[in-house]
Amino acid sequence: MTIIQTGAPTPDPRRVRQLARRSAAAGRPSRRRTWWRALLATPSGLYGVVAVVVLVVAAGVSLVYTPYDPGAANPYDQWFGPSLTHLMGTDNVGRDIFSVLLAGSRTTVQVAAGSALIAAVVGVALAALGSLTARWVREGIAVLIDILIAFPTILVALMLASVFGGSLGVVIVAVGVSFGVNIARVSRGEIRRIARSEYVLAATASGLGRGRVLTRHLLPNIAPVFIVQLSWSMALAVLAEAGLSYLGYGAPASTPSWGRLLAELQPYIGVHPLAVLWPGLVITLTVLGFNLLGDGLRDATDPRVRQGGNR
Repeated sequence: MTIIQTGAPTPDPRRVRQLARRSAAAGRPSRRRTWWRALLATPSGLYGVVAVVVLVVAAGVSLVYTPYDPGAANPYDQWFGPSLTHLMGTDNVGRDIFSVLLAGSRTTVQVAAGSALIAAVVGVALAALGSLTARWVREGIAVLIDILIAFPTILVALMLASVFGGSLGVVIVAVGVSFGVNIARVSRGEIRRIARSEYVLAATASGLGRGRVLTRHLLPNIAPVFIVQLSWSMALAVLAEAGLSYLGYGAPASTPSWGRLLAELQPYIGVHPLAVLWPGLVITLTVLGFNLLGDGLRDATDPRVRQGGNR
């Protein structure tokens, strides 16, 4: 007896997976090999890279060496001007300002890196839930993001500090959650757009689970947008930590902090303006470095920006 097959033949699952991998490779940005050169080719990107590298190196050096003890007060060395002995002078209690700023770079790196890690986890989780789940879950996540984004970072940190006390952990959590919501708001639409692409649909049809689709196809393709948002969040984290420490809700008194040093020297700005200049200048240059790094990364990874600049 002859059996006549009707309808389209069933595709081979292995063949579908191969086509999905090829389509994904074609869909990923080919500029990954050149984005680093493009970043360094722009003045903003170059300054951002140099500023971040200097900050990380200063934090690493401060772990093993500072010219003077940043916490040691010496009443006989009050208000020394800049010299070879004290590069940036001394403060109102005789501490070496350069040593305090060098040690404070560790606090800045901890806040920037810790808040970026929390922001990445919160942002990915909210963006994935707001893009790849049922409609009622997506709408609920959208409302939650709109509610959370209405609270300023400083206000969230002050509320947490009033309950748990001022500490670096409170600053890191408050800043990380606040900027994680911002990242989720930006990344959610990008994930939904990529989820409708042909290679993602092919991967889903081949039986690939949502978790693997997210890690293998969606996250690598939104990485440029994600990294830019993280660099900007680090800039705001540095500024938020300095502001909270200035208000007395940041790092504890035993931990060197740029914001606390600025608050301690601010009453003497009319008498010793140069001493107040140093912490404010370091905070400004660091925040500017992270912001310009984000701008440079955006210009180096976004094909629309690069094509517009080539016209």
